[in-house]
Parts: sequence; C-alpha cells; structure tokens
Amino acid sequence: MTSPDRPRHESAMRRRLLLFGPFAAVLAAGGAFYVMLERETEGRFDPRGVPSMLIGKPVPTFTLPGNPGFASADLRGRPIVVNWFASWCAPCLEEAPVLMDLKRAGVEIWGIAYKDRPDATAAFLAGHGDPYAKRADDQPGRVAIDWGLTGVPETYLIDPAGIVRWRYVGPLTTDAIAGELQPLLRRYA
Repeated sequence: MTSPDRPRHESAMRRRLLLFGPFAAVLAAGGAFYVMLERETEGRFDPRGVPSMLIGKPVPTFTLPGNPGFASADLRGRPIVVNWFASWCAPCLEEAPVLMDLKRAGVEIWGIAYKDRPDATAAFLAGHGDPYAKRADDQPGRVAIDWGLTGVPETYLIDPAGIVRWRYVGPLTTDAIAGELQPLLRRYA
C-alpha cells in the first residue's frame, strides 16, 4: 500500500527540479564562458578550434540566388573553395587581397554573401576585387545555419564528390593557404 504523502513528495521533487534545472544550466553556461575568457586572456583560446560538423560530409542541400547564384548540386566535379563573406565585415576586407592572389593562382573560388544587400556586395567587390567565379546571396542567413557558419569570413574546401574537406574560420592568410589549403587542393585535384 502506498502512502498518501508519496504523490505530494514526488510533486514537490518535480517542482524543485523545474526550479533548479534552469539555474544549473545558467551556472554551467557561465562557467564555460568564464573558462573561454580565461583562455582568451592567456592566449590559449582559438576560435578555429571549434570543429565543423560538415567535415567529411556532403554539402547541405541548398539553392541560392545571386550573380548568377548556385546550388549545392553545382559543387561537384572539381575542388571548389567556398568563401562566406559580407561587405560590412572588416576581416573580409583584410582577406580580399589574399583571395585575389588565390584566384590568380588558378583556384576556383565561389562566394556566398551573408546577410548583405546585393548593392553593397557589388560595391564591395568593385572596390576590393572580385575573386569569385560564381556568387550567391544568403540574405536571410538560412543556408548559413545548415553550414554551421560561426561568422564571416569563413572558407570551405569542397572535393569533386561534393564532400566538405576543410574549413577555415576568419580571414584567410597566406600561411593557411600554403600550409593547409594547397596540400588539400593537390590531394583532391
């Protein structure tokens, strides 16, 4: 036989869990944020260290408008570098000459303008060079969510089978191209 106090006791336990559950979640998030700040202060925090869930997987399915626009199915047949950028992005300005050098070296680069106005994107490319063989616009940012974009600029290497092989967070550097991207381009050529 069960005691009439047992349901009341279980109900009180549930209320405590509901009350303290969110508190525990906030406490855990605060602790993680504190650790991140400490590592950043010590110079040990690397935003590029956040792994992409796409590495080794097919590009998410999408179709984007643009100049001329493109779809995920178009990213097959040869290695393609996909660069997410925006006219309002200061690091994208820093990256622009590096992308132009990459284009001059014969690397096929496709761009996706993230949450940008087409006229602002066109002005940015006219003023700083247009390294893109094709360009698309993700104004609402929905496709960026599927890619797991953490910000702009962000660059990916897609192999001939449409599989994501590499991701670089932040403005591309000549060191990253020479040490990471070029060996992969040779491997997947």
